[in-house]
This record gives sequence, C-alpha cells and structure tokens, in this order.
Amino acid sequence: MTTSSGSAPGASGSRQTTSAKAIGVAVAAAVGGFLFGFDSSVINGAVEAIEGEFSLTPFLSGFAVACALLGSAVGAWFAGPMADRYGRIRVMLVAAVLFLVSALGSGLAFSVWDLIVWRIVGGLAIGVASVIAPAYIAEISPAHVRGRLASLQQLAIVSGIFVALLSDALFANLAGSAANPFWFGLEAWRWMFLAEAVPAVVYGVLALRIPESPRYLVARGELDRAGGVLREVLSLRSAESVQEKVESIQESLRREQKPSLSDLRGQRLGLRPIVWAGILLSVFQQFVGINVIFYYSTSLWRSVGFSEENSLTYSVINSLVNLLSTFVAIAIVDKVGRKPMLLGGSAGMTVTLAVMAVCFNQAVGSGEDVTLPGAYGTIALIAANLFVVSFAVTWGPVVWVLLGEMFPNWLRAAALAVAAAAQWIANFLITVTFPVLAALSLTLAYGLYALFALISGLFVWRAIEETKGKELEEMRA
Repeated sequence: MTTSSGSAPGASGSRQTTSAKAIGVAVAAAVGGFLFGFDSSVINGAVEAIEGEFSLTPFLSGFAVACALLGSAVGAWFAGPMADRYGRIRVMLVAAVLFLVSALGSGLAFSVWDLIVWRIVGGLAIGVASVIAPAYIAEISPAHVRGRLASLQQLAIVSGIFVALLSDALFANLAGSAANPFWFGLEAWRWMFLAEAVPAVVYGVLALRIPESPRYLVARGELDRAGGVLREVLSLRSAESVQEKVESIQESLRREQKPSLSDLRGQRLGLRPIVWAGILLSVFQQFVGINVIFYYSTSLWRSVGFSEENSLTYSVINSLVNLLSTFVAIAIVDKVGRKPMLLGGSAGMTVTLAVMAVCFNQAVGSGEDVTLPGAYGTIALIAANLFVVSFAVTWGPVVWVLLGEMFPNWLRAAALAVAAAAQWIANFLITVTFPVLAALSLTLAYGLYALFALISGLFVWRAIEETKGKELEEMRA
C-alpha cells in the first residue's frame, strides 16, 4: 500500500505511480485469464465440423467438449504447490507452454483421440491459469485498488470468451463453413484452435518481463529482491517503509514448515473453515448455471424464434453483454465491497432464473422443437440476459477477487488450488447434467439453478467476511 502523510507533495503522485505500475503488471498476469476464456470457448464454433471430420458419436462429441474441464481440475490442483515451490512466474511460463502446445496439437489433430489429449492439455493450462493469475495479482496489488486489479482476471476471461467466439465466426464466415478448407488447405475449424498460439506466445513473453511476487520472495528468504519489487510496484520510497512492509509479510508467513496441501486440514469436516468457504464460493459460482447459457445457448435462441444459422452471432452478443457488465464490476468493487455485491448478485440471479423457469413451464413441444408461446419467449430472452448481467457484475469477478485475497499468505496458493479445482469439477457436473435435466424439463433445470442462487446468497450472508481495503497480511485462517 502506498504510504502518504498529510499533504506531502508527492503523495498523490505516489498513488498515481503505484496504480500505473500495478495495473501494468496485473494486466500482463491477466493474459492467462484471457487464454483461460479463449481455450474454454474456442471449441464451440468447431463442434459440428469436428463431428463431421471424425464421424463422432454424441458421447464422443460431448466428451471432446467437456474433457478440458477435467484437465482444468487437475491443473488447478497442482498449480498451488507448484507456485509455492517454483514461484509464480515459472508457473505462468508452464501455463503459456501448455496453451501453445494445446493450440498447435488441437489444430493439427488427426483423430478424435489425439484431439481429446490436446484438449486435456489445454485444460491443464486453464486450471493453472485459474489459480496463478488471481493469486499473483492479489499479491502485487495495493490494498486500495486490489479489488479492481483482481477483477481484471474476470475481465480477461470474458474477453477471451468473446474473442474466441468472434474469431470462430470470422473463420467460419471467411471459409464459408467451419468444415471448409481455408489457409494452406487446413479447414477453418483447425485455424480456430491454431489462433490461440498468438496469445499463448504473448503470455509467455510478458511473464518473463514482470517481477516475481514479493510474498513468494520473502517466503524464499530473498528479502532484497522482495524490497525491490515493493519499491517498483507499490512505489514505497523510503527504506523504512520497505522494511516495514517486508517485516509485515515475514510475520504473516512465519511458521516452522514449508507450505503444503496438508496446511488445509482443520479440526472440523477435514478442512479449515476458510478453505470450505473458498470451495463453496467456487461451487456456487458454477451451480447457478452460468455456463449453461454459454455452452447451450443455441437451444435458448431457437426456442424464442431465432434461426439456428444465427446462433453463433447471438452467442457473441451474449458474451459481449458479459464483457461490458464486467467493466461495471471493476468500477464499483472497491467502493461497494465484496459481500454486498455477492448478495445483490444472488438476489438478481434468483429472480431471473425463476422467471426463466416459469417461462419454460409454458413451453410447447419437446426436444429441439420446444417453443415458447406469446410473450414468454421475449421474457425468457430478457431474463437470460439479465441473469448474465447479474452474474457478470457480481459473482463472476468478485469470487476471483475473494479467492485471491481471502486466504492468509502462507495458505493462499494451496487453498486457491483446491477451491479452483472444486470450481472446475462443479463446472463439469453442470455441463454434463444439463442435457439430461433439459430432456426431463427445462423448468426443472432453471428451477434448480434458481434454488442454488438463493442458497448462495444465504451462504454469503452467514459465512463470508468483507475484505475490502484490508492488507493481505491481515487475513486469517
């Protein structure tokens, strides 16, 4: 945190310097979030072409889409211990290499089985990025802007989703179809994957240019390097303020053993309460069904009268709503606070999901021929977009902010790894169960998501503490 006293001439200038440097470093780290969003969504525009290319059964097609989520859970699980052992920057470089390998392998796949392997490799990278970016950004950010900078992770994710869908549409339109040959005789769907190589290389280059986390350096005993980073990123000018900050970090890290996953253990229910809080935040973020809107939006658009040919375009529009709403979150998170935003988001999601459940209860037909009579289609469409807004302004970014800052320094990487792994498992469960629930009843599906949204609000009200404006050294287990 910048130190300023009274009306010292350099006070305001120090704050401006701090913000500029911290933003630059945070943006560089958040490129991992961009790749996270891009890699998880790029397959959407390629699914039908891949099905035709490899003559896939419905099961193999679904598994090719969902397998990356399983890789993400594994990557997230190991990212924390790796970050504590080898450093945040080295783990970012590992993620960049995995993203690059996945892009090239997926784009040049010769069968569905090696495509699945490369998608799992991409999933590993997504899992690593989902842990390392919020942890690093929280550890290099001044407390007074930490919420905004940590929200860059979610902004990067939704930007990646938007660019992936936009580039999918661009390649498909230029080639005439995702299955048609494009540059150098390679089908357009292959270029959808190969395009990811560009941001993967950019991520690796940026990771080599940003400083290591001062918390990690202090944990390694490299106090001079840590002090240099604090002066560079937080603009701490005096030797006394740097020393005071280093000693504060040392105190928060003081323990006899090195960090490990065993630190997560608690006396009740096997884990520390703060770890359970992080896990449940992650699970509820997925159990409200946000990815149903992005993974299965085609059915919704068709049910309200849009043609199947335009489904990709409307998915891009939906992701644009998600992107723009995230800017609102960045603007208010350090003013309103984390807990009020989550409570407001839970209320908004509960209402909009309940409206969608009511609308689909009026549905006529079955399977892919479901239609909504009268004004119900329009109402469902508006409710779906308001649901995305409710999520994108609150639960989308704020959960990542909290996961990056709510754990004490010595527990952060390991606890964040477990919470992120739980998030990916929850994402996988929602993704694979929605078609089954939808086949039974869309009212049932959206009704369950509305119930989870309601429970998420009760959970936040009872179990989550406000962290706005607190230094990371103040966090307790």
